[in-house]
Amino acid sequence: DILAADVGNAYLQAPAREKVHTTAGPEFGPHRIGQTVIVVRAMYGLKSSGAAWHAQLSSTLQSMDFTPSLADPDVWIRAAAKPNGYEYYEYILVYVDDLLVISHDPSKAMKTIQLAYRLKEEPTSPKTYLGANIKDWYVPGDSRRIWSMNCQHYIKEAIRCLEVELNKSGMTL
Repeated sequence: DILAADVGNAYLQAPAREKVHTTAGPEFGPHRIGQTVIVVRAMYGLKSSGAAWHAQLSSTLQSMDFTPSLADPDVWIRAAAKPNGYEYYEYILVYVDDLLVISHDPSKAMKTIQLAYRLKEEPTSPKTYLGANIKDWYVPGDSRRIWSMNCQHYIKEAIRCLEVELNKSGMTL
């Protein structure tokens, strides 16, 4: 099965790698206006925030006994076994703060992730992931479910946007 989730405020989950300070404005409360405050969490816009978040999430996934694959360090794998003893690999695919868990029971890994991070929404079986359509299929004569991903929707939307932009100039494809 597959579950997808999006980590909320991902960069703020990681400690800042840079020494950053700012002068507090009214958003910090009336008693702090004008004070110098030290930023202790990675923030969107800092050069090192992406790396800080990646290191934080990597530490969490490693503590769950996942290891990055040799082919792609954002594809994490872990040996597992179904209740009937069948051995397989669980996967977690990561794109910044978007997670896709593929497993016999992906809810177990997702619950562990939820203990560490706030997710924007409850994990769900996705219809799309990063612009790709996800469908489950059955091969004729085989009862096992398989998954497929395709970029058909993404390409159609890209062409539609291109046609809109070209129309503004009186051009067409």
